[in-house]
Amino acid sequence: MLLLGFSAAQTRKSDSKELPPSAFKLIAIEVTGSKRLQPDDVVRASGLQLGQNVHEADFQDAVRRLGETGAFHDVAYNFHFDPDGTKLELQVQDAEPFVPVRFENLVWFSDQELLEKLHAQVPLFRGQLPVKGDLVSQVSEALQVLLIEKNVAGEVDYVQVGPSDGPVEAFSFSVSGPHIPIRKVEFSGADASLAPLLEAAARRLQGMEFSRSALRAQVEKNLCPIYLERGYLKAAFGDPTTKVIGSDAKEIPVDVDFHVDPGRLYKVSAVQLKGNQILPDGALRPIVHLQPGQPANTIQLGKGVEAIKQLYGTHGYMAASVTAQPETDDAQSSVAYVLQIAEGDAYKMGDLEIQGLDSRDTARMQNDWTLRTGDAYDSSYSQRFMQQAYKEIGDWNITVHESLNPSDKTVDVTLRFDPKS
Repeated sequence: MLLLGFSAAQTRKSDSKELPPSAFKLIAIEVTGSKRLQPDDVVRASGLQLGQNVHEADFQDAVRRLGETGAFHDVAYNFHFDPDGTKLELQVQDAEPFVPVRFENLVWFSDQELLEKLHAQVPLFRGQLPVKGDLVSQVSEALQVLLIEKNVAGEVDYVQVGPSDGPVEAFSFSVSGPHIPIRKVEFSGADASLAPLLEAAARRLQGMEFSRSALRAQVEKNLCPIYLERGYLKAAFGDPTTKVIGSDAKEIPVDVDFHVDPGRLYKVSAVQLKGNQILPDGALRPIVHLQPGQPANTIQLGKGVEAIKQLYGTHGYMAASVTAQPETDDAQSSVAYVLQIAEGDAYKMGDLEIQGLDSRDTARMQNDWTLRTGDAYDSSYSQRFMQQAYKEIGDWNITVHESLNPSDKTVDVTLRFDPKS
């Protein structure tokens, strides 16, 4: 038996000198141990074929091929020669982790087509790849072959997706070379009443270079809110499908379609505040702007949450947090929100630093700043101060930076003045 990197080789076999030529014909391959991959796929990836004449070196080559893919933690083989032919057992242990594959701009194929075509060429590929080994390179080379078959003059490349100091989360494949602009965007399954709003929001996508990750970001930023602010809390946009327009090798326009599943419309059943002691319900509830019976507008709810935090900041509670906890009732198509508030401690004014002005104007601004060290901090004060500063020293770009000091519960403020170009 041969184990990759774990123990010495031990192989069970008959004395080949005593066997007829028929004994070297491979008549059976059994694969055991994998919970992720099909035995037939492992056999294909090994390079061995039933009916071929084999020797032990062929099995060693097969084990090496499988091991280099990175798909297996270890690979072993066990074989037996007899007059009827050779029987081989491949014992494998799956490697971890495997991560998903993303196809960024291969607009000539649907995802299903890519998965099927790639699996035909790379037997161990079924939509995920190991983070180590050469299986990812095999997939990249297979994609290049598919582009050549389509007469696409482009180069396939891939990148690892994930934080720079963290684990690999996915592999993203893309093609460079041709310009792939978006010509038109459609929304199959969308409600007719919302179609004009979706189409208006999608106009900014026309002419943009096709990129699935960029489109997904646009969906989250500009398209999902159209449904969320109308109570469709579980609206979902499918991955974009593409239709290639024209045959120019350098510029390949595409029409894009998103399938929309709006889900059910939810209405607000209740809004409850918890944890607030410094500010009463009467001061906070009107800020939320959600009433029972209204569509559950999560965009407005988010603005209300931020407004509550800002109100706490005007009272010095700079570390206050507000978490909206939804409790949905699908049977009633309703949702109750609990706004959990952690008020934290009150902060006071710390040090003031003014940058970018000459000494005379710096002294004037420091004198005009009436929020003194030790005063209860008011997060809205800096905005009012900037309005007054514009009147006194002219039109400057003014930026405010608030630095919280949790140890002594103070806020240091830096005002940066930059002349406008």
